[in-house]
Amino acid sequence: MKYAEEFRDPKAAKALLAQIAEVVDDIGASRDAPIHIMEICGGHTHAIFRYGLDKLIHDGVDFIHGPGCPVCVLPMSRVDECIEIAEKEGVIFTSFGDAMRVPGTKKSLLQAKADGADIRMVYSPLDALELARRNPDREVVFFGLGFETTTPSTALSIQVAAREGLTNFSVFCNHITVPEPIKVLLDDPYMVLDGFVGPGHVSMVIGTHPYDFIAQNYGKPIVVAGFEPLDLLQSVLMVLQQIRDGRAEVENQYARVVSEHGNPVSIAAMADVYEPRPSFEWRGLGEIDASGLQIRKAYEAFDAEVKFGIGHAVGARVVAEPEGCACGAVMTGRMKPVQCPQFGRGCTPEMPLGALMVSSEGACAAYYQYGGARAAAE
Repeated sequence: MKYAEEFRDPKAAKALLAQIAEVVDDIGASRDAPIHIMEICGGHTHAIFRYGLDKLIHDGVDFIHGPGCPVCVLPMSRVDECIEIAEKEGVIFTSFGDAMRVPGTKKSLLQAKADGADIRMVYSPLDALELARRNPDREVVFFGLGFETTTPSTALSIQVAAREGLTNFSVFCNHITVPEPIKVLLDDPYMVLDGFVGPGHVSMVIGTHPYDFIAQNYGKPIVVAGFEPLDLLQSVLMVLQQIRDGRAEVENQYARVVSEHGNPVSIAAMADVYEPRPSFEWRGLGEIDASGLQIRKAYEAFDAEVKFGIGHAVGARVVAEPEGCACGAVMTGRMKPVQCPQFGRGCTPEMPLGALMVSSEGACAAYYQYGGARAAAE
């Protein structure tokens, strides 16, 4: 296949749905005892609801929405620290657009910008580097945010800044990694999971072997998936076939993009610039050991936490979630978004209260956008 339309072909989708139904019937799953499959990536959650796959697929399959949106799981304390940096005199604070509306305890970056802070949206850390070159009398800070997908570009930018001696450039590092929260979810005694649809973009960087523990240690199948409807349906079918056959393996449906060992240049850059944090807070899930990355001492001149004396340099601040927020229950499969009392009422995309409503890739935002708002009203 060459073009997106081919991955959205209705006839092919119907054939895959029929195969899925056949395998589910072979397994003997039903609405009362469904097969629980977690899509780890927020992009997959969005695609599932955009194309109505949750409604088209056999009743014996239940999608559990994982913590696969880095904007969604960013804790409010880190947003507060962003704003603290941005409001310092002489600072130009740069951020991806989807992080601008993430609420802190008092306001978001967008609100801080309206209050007068020099906060600018960029499309890449390279944009922030260029701002540093053009403004040598200003401190330019890039808000490094995301999973392994975006982590290499930030690492490479720090390496460039070090080579050029750009002393007025730094990164507020909030990069996080995928495998560690999956371990936490699998160790949760209340979590019921039968298999995983693995993240395609993350796997493009790290390959497929970081997920070996899911199959080897927990006996659960995982299939790395692309983002089109046929990608997702085929991946679900592959997970179900493993369950039916009594197998637990790491399989790669997204082979046109993902290789077994990932991108060696990106992996080398990450290893050079970052090291694991002892612990990092995930909004909705709490503290998770070794799940975040911090800038190594060799590059601490480009570490905004060190430069401005916040975050891990002086001890992180923990902020409680808003009362009534049920994001943790949604991410562990104990509740659907529409069952949260705040959904569509106290929590909407315009005024997000919980982690999963913050970004369009969050489960609650996807539910809301593709029909959940009506369900909440009813």
